[in-house]
Parts: sequence; C-alpha cells; structure tokens
Amino acid sequence: MGKKVLVVGSGGREHAIVKSLAKSPKVDKIFCAPGNAGIANDAECVNLKVEDVEGIINFAQRNDIDLTVIGPEAALVAGLSDAMQSCGLKVFGPTKEAAQIESSKEFAKKLMVKYNIPTAKYETFSNYGEAFDYVKKGSFPTVIKYDGLAAGKGVVVAQNFDEAEKALSDMLRDLKFGSDKVIIEEFLQGPEFSFMCFVSGDKVYPLELAQDHKRAYDGDKGPNTGGMGAYSPVPFVSPEMHDKALNDIMIPTAKALVEEGFPFCGVLYGGLILTEDGPKVIEFNARFGDPETEVVLPRLESDIYDFFNAAIDGVDFIPQWSHDAVIGVVLASKGYPGSYEKGAEIKGLEVVNGEVFHMGTELKDGKYHVAGGRVLMVTAHGDDLPAANMNVKKEITSIECPALFHRTDIGKAIL
Repeated sequence: MGKKVLVVGSGGREHAIVKSLAKSPKVDKIFCAPGNAGIANDAECVNLKVEDVEGIINFAQRNDIDLTVIGPEAALVAGLSDAMQSCGLKVFGPTKEAAQIESSKEFAKKLMVKYNIPTAKYETFSNYGEAFDYVKKGSFPTVIKYDGLAAGKGVVVAQNFDEAEKALSDMLRDLKFGSDKVIIEEFLQGPEFSFMCFVSGDKVYPLELAQDHKRAYDGDKGPNTGGMGAYSPVPFVSPEMHDKALNDIMIPTAKALVEEGFPFCGVLYGGLILTEDGPKVIEFNARFGDPETEVVLPRLESDIYDFFNAAIDGVDFIPQWSHDAVIGVVLASKGYPGSYEKGAEIKGLEVVNGEVFHMGTELKDGKYHVAGGRVLMVTAHGDDLPAANMNVKKEITSIECPALFHRTDIGKAIL
C-alpha cells in the first residue's frame, strides 16, 4: 500500500517538496495544506492555514497520513511539530523550542558564542535611543536585524548612518515587523552561500549547496526580498571549505541544540559567508530555504521519502545527487517587495520546458493570475551553470505577463 504524505505550506518551496515526493515510488497520495494553484497540479490541496495546528492534526489523523513535512517557519513557531509528535504522528520539522534558532536571532547568536561557532560580533538592543547612539559611534557598513520573524525582510545592510537610522526607526519605533529587539552586527566581507542539512539530533545529513540572491534588482541593488533566484552547485566553495563549514558550523550547531535540551529534527539551514578566516554564520533558519529548495531538490536522485524517514529515525543515509547544474529565476510582481497589484493574467506556462514552481498564483476560469509578491520560479538544468543559465533565460521568454519583473543576473558572479 502506497504512503500518504502531507506537506504544510503554500509557496515555491512547498511546490518543490511536493514535486520531489511525487517522484517516489513509495508515495501514493500527496496532500498540501493550503497549497496553491500550481501545487494543485501535483497534490490535493487542503484548505487549512499553516498555523491551524488542531485542523492539521485532525486532517492527518482522519486521512491516516504516514508523514507530514512542514515547510514554513510560521507553522513551526505555532508548535505544529510538537503537537503532531505528542499525537504519535510522524513529522519532519523541529519543535518550537528548537526552531528558536530561526525565530530569535538573539537565541542563535548566544548559542553560537557559547559553543564557539564562527559568526559576526554583535550587540542586542530594545531601546531606540541606545541603538541610535551605538550605530552613531560605529563604522559602516553595519548589519541591523530584527530579532523575530520578518519573512526574509528583517535584515538591513546599512551603508551609512541615514540607512541605519531608518532601519532602527522602522524596527524599534514604527514596529514594522512587530515589537521585538534588534541585533546590530559587524559587517562580514565575502561571498554568501546556503548550506541546508537534514538533522536528527546530533546526526547531520548535508544537502547540496546553493546561492540565493536577496536583492530585488540586477547588480544586487534595491531592497532585500524573500529571494529573487538561486543556483546550485556553488563552485566557489571548495571541497575543503565545504567540509570546514560542515565540521565547524553545521555539526557543532546540531550538537549544541542537543546539549541545550532542544534536539533538532528537520532542515537546519545555514546562511553562511566565506570570509578570509573561513566560513562564518550570517543566519540560521529552521526549515528549507526558499528559493534554494527549488534548485537543490531537483538535483536529488535518491528517494526523498526514504531520506525524510531516515532523518526522522536517525538512520544512516547517503543521498545521491545529479551532477547537473540548476538555476532558478523568480518572477515577481512589479513593486515587490513594496506594494504591488494582483490579478494580471499569466500566459505561456504550458510551453515552458523547465520546472516551474508556483509561489503566488491563483487559477480563475482555467487561467493563471498574479496573486502574490513572488509569483513564479522558473528553473532549468544544464551540464554546467552557463548551460543552465542559457536554458532558464530561454524558458522565461515563453512567459507573458507585463505585471511581472525578474533579475537577469542570477549566478552572474560565477558564470
């Protein structure tokens, strides 16, 4: 009898998880709560919000779900994993306490300092005046982070005092993201990369590396977004630096969480930077990265259902990866990450040959329409990154929607 899997979430990341699960011969039925218009082609969408812990548990019990995979941080912070485990349901995603590695920047920084995990020097502030005085005396660029969750938009790399003052005002005076502290960090120099690992207590199973592009416009200009594109593999990270990141950062962090009494089960995402002194941590997330998942999972040749179960059970598992390169480009609504209009029709999706992951679309009268800030992610494979880049650019030309824009330089630095 085939297995039934529930994926929680509604974005491109969840679409990539669903598509990967659909390749498993062991999986018979996939549900997604709440899913989206594109995911509906690959799974049965269930009208439940990601924070509806009781509703999701009731659904999983009624439908004899064999495995639940949690996508977004909001579900983790709502305690979905804890509640499912207490009901005897198999779930891939950390507890609310373990997810503090993402939900509280201060928690993560204190953990790193205590266990000598390499990261930037920092100070924490909850008072605007004190933070203002601190940045006034400091040097630039400086990094200002909202302590809690901010959907990938709570980080400002201030190039000068005016930018720093605006960020502090947004976070501590206007409470743009909520009422929480800010972390002010030293600016680290070097290329960034994303290192995702499946983690089960002190067991760590590395995934292939990716690089995300956060800024809205070409040349890394404009405001931070949830991610405008990504590619995998990452050639500038040598095998030696990969192992150093694994052995000095990812494994010690998993062990530190066990030591602190918060054993982690799920995806530990390291947002890392390759400095002159080796890799250091910029941030941790407690779930799959988005849009990195959309370029990493298509390279997985092993059965992801087996991989999820191995990680939950703490069983040794060595995933097999394709040697292909994958590049993905996000098509976003004009105006994103600020205000934007919804409703424009998207044409040409049926002729795209690469994989298209839906992020913010809706289906009306059999036609797709814009329904979010980040709308689609178009990906393409190639023997190497230049080939993948050529292929993805060709696929994007098939899509017609004047309401959308995209970056044309994803991966340019290494091409």
